[in-house]
Amino acid sequence: MKIKKRWYVLFTAPLMLMFFIIMIVPFITGIGYSFVSWDGLAKSEKIFVGLSNYTKLFSDTQFLASIVRTTVFTLVTVLIVNILALAFALLVTTKLKVRNVARTMLFLPYLIGGLILGYIWQYVLGEAMTSLSEMTGMENIFFNWLVDKEFAFYAMIVVATWQMAGYMMIVYIAGLESISDDVIEAAQTDGAGFWQTLLHVKLPLLMSSVTICLFLTLSNCFKIYDVNVSLTGGGPNNSTEMVSMNIFNEIFTKSNFGYGQAKAVLFFVIVAIITLIQVKVTKDKEVTL
Repeated sequence: MKIKKRWYVLFTAPLMLMFFIIMIVPFITGIGYSFVSWDGLAKSEKIFVGLSNYTKLFSDTQFLASIVRTTVFTLVTVLIVNILALAFALLVTTKLKVRNVARTMLFLPYLIGGLILGYIWQYVLGEAMTSLSEMTGMENIFFNWLVDKEFAFYAMIVVATWQMAGYMMIVYIAGLESISDDVIEAAQTDGAGFWQTLLHVKLPLLMSSVTICLFLTLSNCFKIYDVNVSLTGGGPNNSTEMVSMNIFNEIFTKSNFGYGQAKAVLFFVIVAIITLIQVKVTKDKEVTL
């Protein structure tokens, strides 16, 4: 047994060392930087300012607005993504003849990078819609979504949903296929219809999959950056600037490294608390046979 433990340590030690160097050290260093005033340049002086970076956050209207915007975006997108993903999973686990093709097509958007997705949809919702408007004269139906504050926000939701729904579908498929056919047959024998079987049999047994999907979608939506920068760039007039973009701009555009790190630390705490609560709540609802 001791020899096995030594082998475990031998194989896991390099990974743990890499994780410590790549994740833990920068994280702790970032917390330290959040207490200083610094522009991020190696030769410039770091001035210790204590908690002033954190107190300044609560009067930063643009940052607070980005938090509210990101929260609304996350709540709406998480709901739509998980409903669609479950619907897709139910569809492709039936006896549909093209179910394998459907699985591939629905999962494909996840394999495309967020930056590329953003640029693709930037063309579709921008130039393509404008061209359709000029061709048809239907300006009320076809117009550039990305120059309108409200519709630019909707565009973010559409693209994020299109990207994530296929991946979450795979998780739900795994959960559905783990449910015994005997359980479904027993419910149907007792007279349960489609919706009764779904709500009272499948969903309770899918709660472990729900926990995973909610955690992934929550964290991905809160941290979204690539689609944000490529699709809207935070515009128009910062109306679609999410928290990650706000932090990036603070550090690399405005060169307020210490203040930007304070934003990042606060954002990490908020996301960590929300995801931990979500995992606790959904795990308590998990059932096993």
